[in-house]
Amino acid sequence: MKVGENIITENASWSFAGDVALTFEKHVSKSVPLYNEGHRLVAGLSDFFLHEGSIAYEIGCSTGILGKNIVQRNQTKNISFIGIDIEPEMIAYANNNYGDVKGLSFECIDIIEKDLKKCDLIVAYYTMQFIKPKVRQLVFDKIYEALNWGGAFILFEKVRAPDARFQDIATALYTDYKLDQGYNPEQIVAKTKSLKGVLEPFSTKGNLDCLSRAGFQDISSVLKYVCFEGFLAIK
Repeated sequence: MKVGENIITENASWSFAGDVALTFEKHVSKSVPLYNEGHRLVAGLSDFFLHEGSIAYEIGCSTGILGKNIVQRNQTKNISFIGIDIEPEMIAYANNNYGDVKGLSFECIDIIEKDLKKCDLIVAYYTMQFIKPKVRQLVFDKIYEALNWGGAFILFEKVRAPDARFQDIATALYTDYKLDQGYNPEQIVAKTKSLKGVLEPFSTKGNLDCLSRAGFQDISSVLKYVCFEGFLAIK
């Protein structure tokens, strides 16, 4: 099934592996409303939490461009920013394009297996939704424990609506958005079919509950566009 940007996938088997890295940024920036604006927002938020010698992580760094933007914005602070992803092709792409950026490094590892150093910032930009629900709370817990007091977790997610009526509205609006981006109905259906059982978004409340159970008390929404939302949680 073709889903756009020469990406081919099958039913219930969406993957970020293989050649997806080559056209990923183009595909995701067309598929997720305010994707690039969200990058700029995250980079701006980093001003408040990264200091001289800070350590920061991005979970699910994909091509590494967000990490590159954050590091370059904070280049006078001598920070260490580590991008983590489970797909070797994504890490290879990130290293090939941004591996020479001072203070930026990438590691191919599952976040469940990664030992995180104490840090001041962790970013998950449309990543947690792909972590299986049975272990997702464990990742939220790990993030909270790794952060220094006053550190921040920036979480961007696709979110489910609170009830069926609002979900129908959100689905219809998102379909219209993708049509406006130039995707045809066959590509939209193919992408939806490929994500079955792979993309498992929680509702806004579901994400807030995960953050609260992990220990976060200070949480704010920093961006919202129908079924896409960004949260800022401070330890």
